[in-house]
Amino acid sequence: MKTMKREEETLAGWNIIWWLFKLFGLPITLPWLIYHFYDIMQQKRKKTALGNKVVMITGASSGLGEALAHTFYSVGCRIILVSRRKKELERVKNDLMNTHQTVPTYPPVILELDLTEINNLKDEVIKAIMIHGRIDILINNAGISYRGEVIDTNVDVDIKVMLSNYFSQVALSKIVLPYMIEQQSGHIIGVSSVQGRIAIPFRSAYAASKHALQAWYDTARAELSDKNIKFTVVSPGYIKTALSLNAVTGDGQVYGVMDKATASGFEPKYVAECILKSVLKQEKDVIISPFTPKCAIVLRVLFPSLYFWIMQKRARKLERDN
Repeated sequence: MKTMKREEETLAGWNIIWWLFKLFGLPITLPWLIYHFYDIMQQKRKKTALGNKVVMITGASSGLGEALAHTFYSVGCRIILVSRRKKELERVKNDLMNTHQTVPTYPPVILELDLTEINNLKDEVIKAIMIHGRIDILINNAGISYRGEVIDTNVDVDIKVMLSNYFSQVALSKIVLPYMIEQQSGHIIGVSSVQGRIAIPFRSAYAASKHALQAWYDTARAELSDKNIKFTVVSPGYIKTALSLNAVTGDGQVYGVMDKATASGFEPKYVAECILKSVLKQEKDVIISPFTPKCAIVLRVLFPSLYFWIMQKRARKLERDN
């Protein structure tokens, strides 16, 4: 499977080179080729340097978190897996050790933890950090989704979503940051969403929590720029996970439906690889989505009235369809 994928990527790469040559000729194609191969070599060098880095991943028991665990463990990172579901964490740990042969081998550390219990986080997280004596990369991936109408959503649901998606990330980051500052290096990645950049109908609580994340990371990045602490906000579009199945509704019940958009979303492995690349390049803001959501983000900034009109039309259409 990996060989087929590599062959497809190679073929796509040669197609790009051929079209560049046809459109612009050698004077443009040759510099592009030089830069492309230089970038590949830089990525390999940085990936090698990533070996032995301690990476803590929340929401690691399934979906994107599990894919991130495989991606970072495969390049030699020492992984701390965080989730409420110990049995699933054990499964992920065994899968990692049976799938990837790393030298030296560092068995993943399991941290069974409910991140929404903010007052109980510090002692348990510090115990996990002390196993390796440091924390180099924190990937705040855990969170929940939401489906519902503003007017019918209990405030308790808004609080629950904000607690899971925003306050727990901030609390965990504040526990880890002193260790990163002491070691004079660190990288915190917040997994947000395209909906952290644009709000769509029937996602109010979810979009609000992701908007808040964007603001917190942007502020923290500016304040800690002289401490050699890096912050990356990753905003994916739909990912093919159980996120919509586990989403909460306006009355707090489980949504339990696999949305069509979610079912046809990006594979978790692809998004995990994009996040790895963003870490290697130390990117500050990454959007992983098809063209339409990216266009909507630009539209929201440049032509807000048009964007608001489109969202109103979308809301009416979704009401009719339901």
